[in-house]
Amino acid sequence: MKQSISIWSFCGPWDLEEKFKLAVEAGFRAIEIDLTEEGPVGMETSDEELRQVRSLADRYGLTLSGLASALYWGANGASADEGTRARAAAIVDRQIHCASILGIDAILIIPGTVGADFIPDCEVVPYDEVWERSSQLVRKAIPAAEKAGVTLCIENVWNKFLLSPLEMVRFVEQFNSPFVGVYFDVGNSLATGYPEHWIQVLGDHIKRIHFKDYRRAVGTADGFCDLLSGDVNWPEVMKALRAVGFDGWIAPEMIPPVPFYKYAPEVLLHNTKRAFDAILDL
Repeated sequence: MKQSISIWSFCGPWDLEEKFKLAVEAGFRAIEIDLTEEGPVGMETSDEELRQVRSLADRYGLTLSGLASALYWGANGASADEGTRARAAAIVDRQIHCASILGIDAILIIPGTVGADFIPDCEVVPYDEVWERSSQLVRKAIPAAEKAGVTLCIENVWNKFLLSPLEMVRFVEQFNSPFVGVYFDVGNSLATGYPEHWIQVLGDHIKRIHFKDYRRAVGTADGFCDLLSGDVNWPEVMKALRAVGFDGWIAPEMIPPVPFYKYAPEVLLHNTKRAFDAILDL
């Protein structure tokens, strides 16, 4: 299993190069970056600027292990609004293009949302319509993904959709494509289930993993906490990962880091690396 770190674990006032430097100082040799509206990897970033990002990572000895995006929370691929769905499709296409330039072979996508409690006035879409529209979004993106050699990895997130591993498998397998897989988030599954069960069912559909810990008693996004300080049964998670033969990239996604590391946010990275090492040894 290979160690990375999510760029969303960096909560200080740092630019991309400073984040790369801090990741290396904490002991990481890979980083999962994100597509944003504007920024070093943005919706309008030129190919030359993307190549500069790749060169910067090379300079620090960092592998770019994945490309995520929070833009989907403002662009539901299953929305009743055609313009919103088109925006989501544009985000997927842009991720595929950026990943191909950056040398990344897997992207994290959220193809559709039924609802999200943490988004004010979030559109609520009927479950069956989300299934149909999100399936269409993924299906249309597969040819470009295949051409670029980029796998579309669907994450289990708090979108009230794909609520069980059996359902996730059914969703992924309908495409019959090696370029559609799962970006499994350990902490996200804990509110309603057990991550070790998800891993056993998903098996080799898992292409990337996020490590997070979570305290069930909190019941909201504030329940996410430092690795090893929540309710994840890490020995069982590691047992399940070894049983299915997972040997790919794992990236701790430490959100929300600000409340816990208000004054020295760089310490989060060092503590995360230490906990990450300990988990892999379980």
